[in-house]
Amino acid sequence: MKRVYVPLFAAALAVALPGMALAQKDKMTPIATPAQPGAIELGTGPLPDAKAAESWHSQYGSVFARNVTVATLTPFLPDPAKATGTAVVVAPGGGFVTLSMENEGWDVAKALAARGVAAFVLKYRLNQSPQDLAAYEGYMRDRFSGGRPARPDPAAMMAGIATQVADARAAFALIRRRAAEWHVDPDRIGMVGFSAGAMLTIATAMHGGDAKPAFIGNVYGPLAAMPVPADAPPMFVAIAADDPFFGNGGFGLIESWRTAKRPVEFHLFEQGGHGFGMYPKKTTSTGWFDEFARWMAMHDWIKPAA
Repeated sequence: MKRVYVPLFAAALAVALPGMALAQKDKMTPIATPAQPGAIELGTGPLPDAKAAESWHSQYGSVFARNVTVATLTPFLPDPAKATGTAVVVAPGGGFVTLSMENEGWDVAKALAARGVAAFVLKYRLNQSPQDLAAYEGYMRDRFSGGRPARPDPAAMMAGIATQVADARAAFALIRRRAAEWHVDPDRIGMVGFSAGAMLTIATAMHGGDAKPAFIGNVYGPLAAMPVPADAPPMFVAIAADDPFFGNGGFGLIESWRTAKRPVEFHLFEQGGHGFGMYPKKTTSTGWFDEFARWMAMHDWIKPAA
């Protein structure tokens, strides 16, 4: 059976999908908290009433965080000779219970910095899950009992992420405060999110107040229709047609942006599943980042600021 990378609910697919045989490297393995040089606490405070401490594990040859209780922002700054003045806040996904920190965070930020874009990985606070990894697997198994993962309700998830939106707003405020130091144009700060991180990106664009991004990227996030204001930021969307979460729910969000006469670019890849991120795969979905960079260049966000 063809394996589909699904960091949104990686644990659920690892333990709940019948017939999916996973190699040992795909098993969740506890790891020590990795070094995170340059990570800056955002000052939004510890997660209220948190009982479980932050912990990390490896899976799919990548690194994930759970039970994040204190939000941080990690800068990945470009070579000053290549700096464009544009910045992007990177929001990894993980169903708001885990964060794909490497595949959807650090690796994306490094690729952006190589293009001259200052990138900032947002490690936002998460909903609590069992501290013990085996207990966490059981928790996810119960959450997705019935043989296949339940499709997340974007509206319900959007309504419950005030904590994460606060973290995103704090990230934008920090970047703007230190814009001169980081050689960033405060009017050219965008945001790209993956899966749950895409939900957070859209929520920040719609309800972030003074944290409104200059542009947004929705990578395998929800595509349900929603009211779009006349000043909504330009949006880039990438998803695979075989995405088990958001691939079969229509493309209402694209039409919502078009109806509001706001710029939107949409890439529907034939294959890629959910959570492909920066993983090297033979599917055309692997080219999403190059398309995103071309889209940014088209809008002159990669062109150096005047």
